[in-house]
Amino acid sequence: MAISDLQLALIGAGVVGVGGIWAYNKWQERKHRQSAERIVDGGGQADVLLGASGAEDEVEPTLAVGAAAEFDERIEPAERLEPAAISEPVAEQPAAVSETRADEPDSPWADPIVDGIVRIEFAEAVPAPALWAAQAEWAGQVSKPLYWLGHSGMQWRTLTAHDASHYAVVMAALQLVDRRGALSETELADFLDGVRSLATQLGGAAVVPDAGEMLAHARALDEFCAQVDVQLSINIVDPGGMAFAGTKLRGLAEAAGMQLDDDGSYHARDEAGDTLYTLGNLGVELFDAESLRSLATHGISLTLDVPNVAPGARGFDRMVAAARQFAQGLGGVLVDAQRNPLTDAMIAGIRGKIEEIQKQMAGRQIVAGAARARRLFS
Repeated sequence: MAISDLQLALIGAGVVGVGGIWAYNKWQERKHRQSAERIVDGGGQADVLLGASGAEDEVEPTLAVGAAAEFDERIEPAERLEPAAISEPVAEQPAAVSETRADEPDSPWADPIVDGIVRIEFAEAVPAPALWAAQAEWAGQVSKPLYWLGHSGMQWRTLTAHDASHYAVVMAALQLVDRRGALSETELADFLDGVRSLATQLGGAAVVPDAGEMLAHARALDEFCAQVDVQLSINIVDPGGMAFAGTKLRGLAEAAGMQLDDDGSYHARDEAGDTLYTLGNLGVELFDAESLRSLATHGISLTLDVPNVAPGARGFDRMVAAARQFAQGLGGVLVDAQRNPLTDAMIAGIRGKIEEIQKQMAGRQIVAGAARARRLFS
């Protein structure tokens, strides 16, 4: 039978429709993986000011294997900086991965960008003490923070060692990157093997992501974080080389509302109690209440931790204003690392650089000062 042009057109339309449905299904399957990889899609060139390295309302977890290492590297103001355009801070958006399942936790401790997440489903609800005892057999082998979340039937909860509830679904979330760098291949293997063993031991089934993809994501994320991990400092010295008295310094710091912390520096905090900038000694001696009585220092330094302050430009403005007050009170001058006086143009350039760095972070869904940034840069 001859096929008319109309029949051919109808057959072609049917083929296109079926193909479209198939393509849509394949796109849905790939959506989860692509969303998690958005963090590493863009490249970044290290800037001359960029230094390499190694939470909003939130409930502190009680299980965190390993503590964050101290980060001492400091980037001093350079002499030649061109101001960058200043933009408004970008609100942190949830990763698209979290939209793929309605029953996934909305928690900073199970973040698809920051964490390697393994979901375990049990045939029958498992008591939390049994889960805790099983994970304790291997959790100490990983140095990165490890968090457990359980679904109570109504909502997700961060588990603690004292939890007595029963859970049919849990998630293990291992932080992939912090200021010490990315987790190692060995640590990742220990984590995945441990979760599989726990699932088998307690009669559950673990949904384990591809280890190679997790490791590649961790390394790419760490590389990006190293590019934007910057601490900017303004130094104050006496123009004649004289020393500043510790008692005078203490009085000025307390008058400015700064508090002496256990890290040996004074902290200026915002309304939420988060650190905006710190005041430290240019010498090797740390500040403490007793030593300040007899301390004589030839310089002090005010430092802003760019990834952890939001908005950074506003924090920098407050730091500059405080630096000028300290300089006036001590009879000192603002200088860079080479003891060259800081000009207004140089200060404006540094401010622009802060805006530029934080804009790069926001483009990777890492908003400065937000929970995700505080985890990565700690």
